[in-house]
Amino acid sequence: MAGATVERGDSQKYQDKLLGLLGDRDPVAVLAETPNVVRRIAAEHPAELLRRRPYPGKWTPCEVIGHLCDSEWVYGYRIRLILCEKEPTILGMNQDDWVAGQRYNERDPRELAEQFAAMRRFNLHIWANLTAADRQRAGLHNERGRETLGMMVRMEAGHDLSHIDQITRYVEAARKM
Repeated sequence: MAGATVERGDSQKYQDKLLGLLGDRDPVAVLAETPNVVRRIAAEHPAELLRRRPYPGKWTPCEVIGHLCDSEWVYGYRIRLILCEKEPTILGMNQDDWVAGQRYNERDPRELAEQFAAMRRFNLHIWANLTAADRQRAGLHNERGRETLGMMVRMEAGHDLSHIDQITRYVEAARKM
């Protein structure tokens, strides 16, 4: 199942999409707000609605929340690698396999929202305290090439905005089913 509208294999389009969504907003502020938005969505909608698949071959809103959890694990590891090693290799992930393998649609969306918030809290501490020199540190992404922490924080914030929009659209579509 495809979670994103732009296929991740098209690295430049993917990066452009995420950075375009962020615009000139402060990425750390966006990252700080996302857990509250995800919690609100999970609290305002019944689990059954969030587990509905409104589009064949696409994730459910609950699975998108699970994907945000996965992304938080992955970004957390990547930022620590880059801060602590010299230009380490950072690996991509098959997001669809991760979502399916962890059976996120069988989980409680509120529990997933809390899991995401807890992990984000740990990573946000690092993002918020990066120095200008830290933001220039880079890793070598196996799909996208060299990425600095400065670029990664912006991309993660855009990733949040993309998936909040996706969840919102999918909840509306699921209501009409």
